Amino acid sequence: MDEITTPQLVELPPTSNLNDLLTDRVTKDPDAPIIERPAGDGWESLSNAAFDAEVVAVAKGLVAKGVQPGDPVGIMSHTRYEWTLLDFAAWAAGAVPVPVYETSSPEQVEWIVTDAGVTVLVVEDAELAAVVGQVADDAPTLREVLSIDDGAIADLVAAGADVDDAEIVRRRALAGLDDVATIIYTSGTTGRPKGAELTHGNFASLATNAVAAVPEVFASGGRTLLFLPLAHVFARFIEVLAIAGGSVLGHWADVKTVTQGLGTFKPTFVLAVPRVFEKVYNSAEQKAAAGGKLKIFQWATATAIAWSRAQDTGGPSFWLNVQHKVAGRLVYGKLLAALGGQARYAVSGGGPLGERLGHFFRGIGLTILEGYGLTETTAPTSVNRPAANRIGSVGTQLPGCGVKIAADGEILLKGVHVFRGYHNNAEATAESFDGEWFRTGDLGTLDDEGFLSITGRKKEIIVTAGGKNVAPAALEDRIRAHALVSQCVVVGDNRPFIGALITIDPEGLPGWLKMHDKPEMTVEQARTDTDVLAALDAAVARANKAVSRAESIRKFSILAEDLTVENDYLTPSLKVKRSVVLKDFADDVEALYLDTREQSPD
Repeated sequence: MDEITTPQLVELPPTSNLNDLLTDRVTKDPDAPIIERPAGDGWESLSNAAFDAEVVAVAKGLVAKGVQPGDPVGIMSHTRYEWTLLDFAAWAAGAVPVPVYETSSPEQVEWIVTDAGVTVLVVEDAELAAVVGQVADDAPTLREVLSIDDGAIADLVAAGADVDDAEIVRRRALAGLDDVATIIYTSGTTGRPKGAELTHGNFASLATNAVAAVPEVFASGGRTLLFLPLAHVFARFIEVLAIAGGSVLGHWADVKTVTQGLGTFKPTFVLAVPRVFEKVYNSAEQKAAAGGKLKIFQWATATAIAWSRAQDTGGPSFWLNVQHKVAGRLVYGKLLAALGGQARYAVSGGGPLGERLGHFFRGIGLTILEGYGLTETTAPTSVNRPAANRIGSVGTQLPGCGVKIAADGEILLKGVHVFRGYHNNAEATAESFDGEWFRTGDLGTLDDEGFLSITGRKKEIIVTAGGKNVAPAALEDRIRAHALVSQCVVVGDNRPFIGALITIDPEGLPGWLKMHDKPEMTVEQARTDTDVLAALDAAVARANKAVSRAESIRKFSILAEDLTVENDYLTPSLKVKRSVVLKDFADDVEALYLDTREQSPD
């Protein structure tokens, strides 16, 4: 099979828009909860009607500030309740919210604000206001910058006090499915970000169809805590999905303390990227070691993986079921409690999860539904389902979505979720389409049942001196799953063999050292420690088992610094800027290939 399209389960009227999703909830049950906000040590519940009233009040403020239908309104903040409030207030005012990552540099802010033509920009605090202030004079359309922490919401409500309710009713009805709902700038690994114009139909049609396709997770009665950046399309789609499906939505600003939020909010489903699940596992393993229970944890891990794999091969044996129940009482229950105790499903996107982790989490009682999508496809095009979960794949197409595998292996997409083009960039838009099909730049395969698997990035394929084509992602993802590793960049273009640049995770290092009864040390000291090097050698050897000899990593180097968003080696969505890394660490790459004439690519 090389092409499949899944028909829509729900078709929306062409005159509908995102405002209707909220209106429908208010109409069905005005008193039902829609959002919970942090309050002291717990959460304050907000009803459908109460949230809608706040949306209308803030929308009136935007109108009073001179925001016209179709005007871009910027939001630059960590994930928090006010972001969702501003999103829906902007849509209620007929405006187009434009997200800006809170990690953006002044130059990036200037580009997004000027390219989109942002008129009013709401930032989180004085620090971000100062970043914007450095470039405000060079942004001719920007009239006003408001700070959430300095009372932006109250100021907007006060400003809009005299705006008639009828004006918001009128504006809420202006947009149709084909009108732009938001412009999301891709956190590209090269060049300036491109603004993807996503329509009301992209979000509303995909969300309503996703709810219909996966009701066990997304339908009424669900709870989810957003902690990924709302500037990214993944979290933004889940925000809309929660409203469409009747779920209760919470927000948490700091990923590092998210277990605190999960423990009190008690979500029924969790949205995360693979790195979060890797850290949950590594942290649990290190805590077990610190408590003298490492062998029990490792036995429970092996049992969970074996039990999960048995689900796909006829079911577990009686003895395996007994072991699984014992492990559940000793280990699994504590892990699930750290996520609030109510979560039975998680949605993972933004990169490959890895088969081992997928089986581990399903084995402990948290089924991770891995999916795939891009900014240009409003996040998901495909996702695994509770009743059809093929670990290692990214699932089947959601209703209204189509996929085709081109002759060179590139994944092409079409459907209700595909964006209408790049803002102010007709040339890039034309280049990204092959007729009605969007070129993803990713490589993949479709099996006979329509399950999609990702094999790599088209532009990142490495061709060794021996002519071997190597997709680096398969190796990088496996190595990055190790507790010691933060990032891995596989190299070897026009070289005799494959190598890798690895960075040590400063957060994972202390736990790993304790687990192995080693004294505290810095990352710099760890780079030359024999036990650390042996552990990384073993991690590379395990990764090499997934590929042929010619594709395997022969040598690696540990870089002196991590690759982060702050030092501009990662995009805000945590993708490695490969070209920047290869340029800045060219000497480290070159060192891998010194005195290696005896090496051969086999």
